[in-house]
Amino acid sequence: MAALNVSYFTGSSRLTYSKDFTYKFSTDDSRFRFRNTSSHFLCRYTDRPSLLSFSKPRTAAAATMATGSVQEVLPPAFDSSSEPPPVFDGTTRLYISYTCPYAQRAWITRNYKGLQDKIKLVPIDLQNRPAWYKEKVYPANKVPSLEHNNEVKGESLDLIKYIDKNFEGPKLFPNDPVRREFAEELLSYTDSFTKAVMTSFKGEGGEADAAFDYIEKALYKFEDGPFFLGEFSLVDVAYAPFIERYHPFLLDVKKYDIKKGRPKLAAWIEEMDKIEAYKQTRHDPKELVEIYKKRFLAQL
Repeated sequence: MAALNVSYFTGSSRLTYSKDFTYKFSTDDSRFRFRNTSSHFLCRYTDRPSLLSFSKPRTAAAATMATGSVQEVLPPAFDSSSEPPPVFDGTTRLYISYTCPYAQRAWITRNYKGLQDKIKLVPIDLQNRPAWYKEKVYPANKVPSLEHNNEVKGESLDLIKYIDKNFEGPKLFPNDPVRREFAEELLSYTDSFTKAVMTSFKGEGGEADAAFDYIEKALYKFEDGPFFLGEFSLVDVAYAPFIERYHPFLLDVKKYDIKKGRPKLAAWIEEMDKIEAYKQTRHDPKELVEIYKKRFLAQL
């Protein structure tokens, strides 16, 4: 067996290969690069965890961005006492809240495409919002919003598509018409999904059962990867922040495990937790449970 040196987020490991180019590797990450004397490759896990498929990225930079591995020091949230940034000065800014699942969608997309140096993060304290945000930035006074090319755009599903289309980095929306149609179907279902699950907070959970069963069935559509469209996409970005919250909250308050009897959903959650761009946006599950208890406990 020959050996190749593997470089990924934080170090290196060893990769062995056989003549049929089946590469065996052990790591927590789902994407990384390896190098031999002539080529750079971007590798991904196949549906069998011990095996890898590989392809050449467009550039070496694309392989780096695909990991979403840039670590950044998160700025403190802007509140009512904070001075505004110099808005419309040519800087692209993503206005978010660290605790908002809708804003988290845009944050994950930015990270995954490796845009930390191109899109500045501006967190807003939603409990003590600065007046200038509504007056000077986004009259809807919601997050997320994106300041780009002297315009401000909002609505999370629109924003993640906009960021994916208008900025460099790995594409997160499929070209294949079948997958594209299914992606649109799943994105259209997100509001129904969140409404059904949140309605279940007041009752016995029948609505949640149906909603999570829909997700489980959707994950069977494509068998060439653990995500909704096989490979990681905007569909995963759209659902991850909400499932991140619903899972621990329902388990704590209702003793309802959304993964029980849903192997595809369980595998999806496990694989999502390996996506570095998502991990950087995650909140402490205990804090999320407490936030949801304060918000919904009176309705239970």
